[in-house]
Amino acid sequence: MKTRTTPCRPGDAQSADLSLLKGLPIEDDNPVFREPWEAQAFGMALALHERGLFTWDEWAQALSTQIRAAQAQGDPDLGNTYYRHWLTTIETLVSAKGISSPEELARYQQAWDHAADRVPHGKSVELCEEDFAD
Repeated sequence: MKTRTTPCRPGDAQSADLSLLKGLPIEDDNPVFREPWEAQAFGMALALHERGLFTWDEWAQALSTQIRAAQAQGDPDLGNTYYRHWLTTIETLVSAKGISSPEELARYQQAWDHAADRVPHGKSVELCEEDFAD
């Protein structure tokens, strides 16, 4: 099975020192994504960095810690879980900095899962009040 890759626009990563992000899939000096959500996770990390939530050194350390923890729990490090580690690292830093709580993040994750279940395949997923119902 051939993996479809999508390089980001070159300007997206200019403010970040991507050399600090060991393991980042790169093609033609641009990050590569297998799925749209991976590009969105990358974009979230860039946006949070640009807003001053963390430095790239802090991000690289937190991501490295997350990857080591996942490997210790059995992640085979085949590359297909790399951006899942990005999401977990974003959640960890957002919680540690008091921007959101783990409970609030879990509430939104559950709401997005509910919204994705109710929206037909191929349609845009948007949250509505019913997605937050317990």
